[in-house]
Amino acid sequence: MSKIAKKPIEIPVSVTVTVTGNQIAVKGPKGELEAALPPVVQVKDNFVVIEGDSQMTGMSRTMIFNMVKGVSEGWSKTLELSGTGFRAQVTGKQLQLALGFSHPVSVDAPEGITFEVKENKISVMGADRALIGEVADKIRKLKPADVYKHKGFKYEGEKLIKKAGKAAKAGAVAAK
Repeated sequence: MSKIAKKPIEIPVSVTVTVTGNQIAVKGPKGELEAALPPVVQVKDNFVVIEGDSQMTGMSRTMIFNMVKGVSEGWSKTLELSGTGFRAQVTGKQLQLALGFSHPVSVDAPEGITFEVKENKISVMGADRALIGEVADKIRKLKPADVYKHKGFKYEGEKLIKKAGKAAKAGAVAAK
């Protein structure tokens, strides 16, 4: 059994966890999530315990922890948009983007996901951590940060290495 799987998951007061066979359902103030996991999950007192010795125990524990934290506190991922004329705004459940294309780009929020924009920082929020990552990646793929000018989307805290352009290479060759 993995070291991660041995740690029990504490269930907050506002969250209910129901295990039926290999289905687990987690309900809380931020939403409701379900998953199909191996039948090694048990609820004892205020803890979720993973039992058994399978290759899936560590992953199962991590998935359940993410579900419990998601429905109680929520998850978020922040993207930074930089570039002249690049803008983002929320209209209803849609994210409207001006990315230098000839047309505006809109991204619909899936069920359980909300967008928030402050000073060209886009926060993708919700209870399902995997879905948040997918939506944030979908947005980032619209205009990834350019390696030469760093225009476009990058994740908050992401370090980008700026490449030297052709002018720097031409100057080095001319000096020889």
